[in-house]
Amino acid sequence: GARHPVLADARVATVLTPGGCGALRVGAELLKRAAPETTIWVSDPTWANHIPLLGNAGLRIREYPYYDRERSALRFDAMLAALAESGSGDVVLLHGCCHNPCGADLNLEQWRAVAELAEKRGFLPFVDLAYQGLGDGLDVDAQGLRMLAERLPEMLVASSCSKNFGLYRERVGSLSVMGQSAQRAEITVSHVNNIVRGIYSMPPSHGGAIVAEILNDPELDRQWRDELDVMRDRINGLRKLLNNKLRARGVDRDFSFVERERGMFSFLGLSAAQVTRLIDEYSIYMVNSSRINVAGICQANVDYVVEALAKVMAG
Repeated sequence: GARHPVLADARVATVLTPGGCGALRVGAELLKRAAPETTIWVSDPTWANHIPLLGNAGLRIREYPYYDRERSALRFDAMLAALAESGSGDVVLLHGCCHNPCGADLNLEQWRAVAELAEKRGFLPFVDLAYQGLGDGLDVDAQGLRMLAERLPEMLVASSCSKNFGLYRERVGSLSVMGQSAQRAEITVSHVNNIVRGIYSMPPSHGGAIVAEILNDPELDRQWRDELDVMRDRINGLRKLLNNKLRARGVDRDFSFVERERGMFSFLGLSAAQVTRLIDEYSIYMVNSSRINVAGICQANVDYVVEALAKVMAG
């Protein structure tokens, strides 16, 4: 929040960007300019567009284990073991909440362990915060970010207002740089502005003005938070509903992980052939990895989805 010591000491500087993608790409260009041989570590799996956004800036990309698709669970020990091999000056891309594509997030103790490892190994966290408020709430979804800020001298944060403000087509995002001091943050953001000038010169202002109007008006801010709560509760309720319906249907698989995960997406653990059957026979669409958009389920279609899943898994 506004009273956090990092903000009170003016150690954070922020620029408006064309969505979260713009923030990620500008951040990647900054990293390449600061250290041309930079390696950035990304989770396996990660959002598909992370790879071209970062790689096309010239960064070397390595993966760290994150999610076990067979067990539908985090591979946290393997993640820490891999990042223990990172070098000082490496960068680690972390999903702030509502991991896309798997929906499995780090808990507070796991965030603390990552922060301690970053402090020990000297890697720079680059947090992608694309779904704040759609997991467990605005404050809870930022707890990992705050944990990193409390322990580390520097960090990059890419934020998006596409989902939590419903402004997807307006391209509203930001890149925040946290420096060791206010002076370091200002120097860094001056490089960011120089990079921006050479890529797209100026971000669109309309969406950013909408967000500013909402956040600076107490009544609009309250209304936005209430509406965001409704959307989050709907998605989490659909997760619970899907799990309960599949259990009641008697499918030969435990889907409780869907209820535990957060955000819009989860892997169902289906094969590519089973996904093809869902598409061809039932017009239920998802990518071959069986990543499902939970928000696409509703009371009117959940029984149809459950029945289709049961038949496909039965062979």
